[in-house]
Amino acid sequence: MGGIDARRALINSEIRSIVQDTMAILWRVVLAFVLAIAGGTISALVRLSHERLCALISLAAGTLLGVTVFSILPESWNAMNLWQTAVAFGSGYFLFWFISRYVYHVCPACAASHFDEATTHRFSEIASALVIALAIHSTMDGVALAAGHEAHGQQNGLTGNAELDWSLLLAVCVHKIPEGLALGALLLGAGNARSRVVTWVAAVEATTLLGGVLGLFVLHDVSLFWLAAVLAHAGGGFVFLATHAVFGELVRHGKVLVLASFAAGIAVIGILNLAVRGL
Repeated sequence: MGGIDARRALINSEIRSIVQDTMAILWRVVLAFVLAIAGGTISALVRLSHERLCALISLAAGTLLGVTVFSILPESWNAMNLWQTAVAFGSGYFLFWFISRYVYHVCPACAASHFDEATTHRFSEIASALVIALAIHSTMDGVALAAGHEAHGQQNGLTGNAELDWSLLLAVCVHKIPEGLALGALLLGAGNARSRVVTWVAAVEATTLLGGVLGLFVLHDVSLFWLAAVLAHAGGGFVFLATHAVFGELVRHGKVLVLASFAAGIAVIGILNLAVRGL
């Protein structure tokens, strides 16, 4: 009788753990999704100057680089050796480079300075490529959020993984706002009605939810090695986005604004890491 009760308690504990993990990942990806829609909605209702968008893009780029340098790479090195980390990181960078080079810019915010008036008016010609590129990017955002939480949930997991989880959440969410703003501005400039702009943004950014669900099912109870590999792969993509965004904005806009916002984004992630470690 005692054995049956023990097994029942174990099963109930596992069910609670699965439900808690599911809810935690879902609210993370839903938050990122909602922020992207908020950005698209603001673009549809208010004309935002490119200077302000530039500052937001640079800030978001800083958070992406910060989470990679302060959280993803150090945690990956704890579970993989140097060359394994380099391969996983390089594959993420190469994937986003390949998509941006041969399909379309993988992130409308990071490539905002590349969208001139002629490009905007040719939106119907580039729509399919843009949707495919951004859908892959957003799916990886969702997978990264799931991987960060799964690493946090490992009982004998990556050291300092609470910082990784919360830093990833902050970086992705901060990035989603200018991403939605840039996509919304592009859609509005192409002559779409405001309601259609928000619908388009929601449809494309819904792949963030898909990535979270994919990560929930694929990454649950996987080894630390594969969690670290997925995170390093995501980190490579983040570094591509960050460098692509900053260099693109430096060409078109003031260096002081871009570099100050970029540094602020890095500092935010660094401060968050120190704060979480102090708890």
